[in-house]
Amino acid sequence: MHIPQPDDNSQKPYDEVINLIVDYAYDYEVASEAAWLRSKMALIDSLGVAIESLVKSKECESLIKPLLPGATNVTGGFRLPGTSYSLDVLQGAFNMGAMIRYLDHNDAFPGAEWGHPSDNLGAILVIADVLTRDALAREKPDEVITMKQVLIGLIKTYEIQGCFQIKNAFNRVGLDHTILVKIASTAMVSWMMGLSREQARAAVSHAWVDGHPLRIFRQAPNAGPRKGWAAGDACMRAVHLATLARSGQPGIRTPLTATRWGFYQVLNKDQEFQLPRPFGTWAVENVIFKVLTAEGHGLTTVEATMAASKELQARGLDPLKDIKNIHVRTQEAAMIIINKKGPLHNPADRDHCLRYMMGVILLKNGVEVDADDYQDDSPFATDPRVEALRSIISMEEDVQFTQDYHNPAIRSCGSSIEIFLKDGTSINVRQDFPLGHVVRDAETLPLVRKKAIHNLGLKFSQDEISRIMETLERPDFDTLPASEFIDLFQK
Repeated sequence: MHIPQPDDNSQKPYDEVINLIVDYAYDYEVASEAAWLRSKMALIDSLGVAIESLVKSKECESLIKPLLPGATNVTGGFRLPGTSYSLDVLQGAFNMGAMIRYLDHNDAFPGAEWGHPSDNLGAILVIADVLTRDALAREKPDEVITMKQVLIGLIKTYEIQGCFQIKNAFNRVGLDHTILVKIASTAMVSWMMGLSREQARAAVSHAWVDGHPLRIFRQAPNAGPRKGWAAGDACMRAVHLATLARSGQPGIRTPLTATRWGFYQVLNKDQEFQLPRPFGTWAVENVIFKVLTAEGHGLTTVEATMAASKELQARGLDPLKDIKNIHVRTQEAAMIIINKKGPLHNPADRDHCLRYMMGVILLKNGVEVDADDYQDDSPFATDPRVEALRSIISMEEDVQFTQDYHNPAIRSCGSSIEIFLKDGTSINVRQDFPLGHVVRDAETLPLVRKKAIHNLGLKFSQDEISRIMETLERPDFDTLPASEFIDLFQK
């Protein structure tokens, strides 16, 4: 008869990964001018796309309404941008994160895992706003959260998420990338709330232990609107875990490495995390801004299709009458995420279908696909011409594109398209780096600003937009109380 040996119940130190995250959150001094510049662009871009989601998506507008009657004006709550709502911190974090992410128009960061670091602002902005209003109400100016602290929170959540994304493919074990939003936001919210290091370690340990969402809602045949609010869910959970740690809840010392019960063995095929570079400011300096409205791995194909469409026009050719077929060569990630055939059932389905994007662009004569084109009420959603074009598009992985995508010295997101015409000729277009990539910053950053102004204009007057942009560029922006900045976005 086998008699099991008793478990070793001696207390262990915290897993080293938790210590690395918390020490970075609490100790690292941001000194990079590029990081400060790009963090401000990321902030205004994220608030702009949040307003865009609110205005252009009926699903999102319905989703962010207060949960209960009378909950529209919580005293001391978060002032949700684009609305008159004042919400409790948990619903505020959910709504802010969902609004930023809903239309898949916020920034993106590639790697073995794919993600969107600006998702974290759902947690950061809420805590900064609520804590600042409370400090001002108590006449405690030294406890105010400034916009510099908000930008530090942004830079560091980007870095934590981005460094994990380089080598750790949560998608390979079926987990959604918003696990990293939960981890990064929990660490930085703990710092902003003034938790001790021990409390922050406790909070982050619980973030690793949490049940993590499956990636299934981003993949055919189950792609749907949850991919728009999954980030909000992660932000809400991060805020909640930080408050639990503040209340005295102890941490879990070895959530990753524990034998049999830990994350590595249960969820990660017994693989430990790889962190190939130390935490710094690299991620925000290299994040891809989405100037175009497309899933990140399709951005270069979208640009290539726009260019090819212009050539078709110059030659007097009709995409429906004169194209025989189209072949796309792209990276492995695009093949996994946006390679889709069959019916498209909702906006989330359409914005994750590369063939749909290409078909719409060709029908628009090279004009970019935008958020409206993915919605259920878009004429393209039921246009048989789109389906006709989708049916003649084939896709294939180009191994070199995949290698360059993962090469830390290149980090491209390349693709090429070849349009075969019925007259026997063809049009070839290759694009290695998308608009929004750091190697194209000279043209990107002015367009990010233009995009933000356009999106803000969906809800705000020209005077209100001018006030927002002037505030962002003020020399004393760093010292501005977070609540004063958030107040500029109230309606």
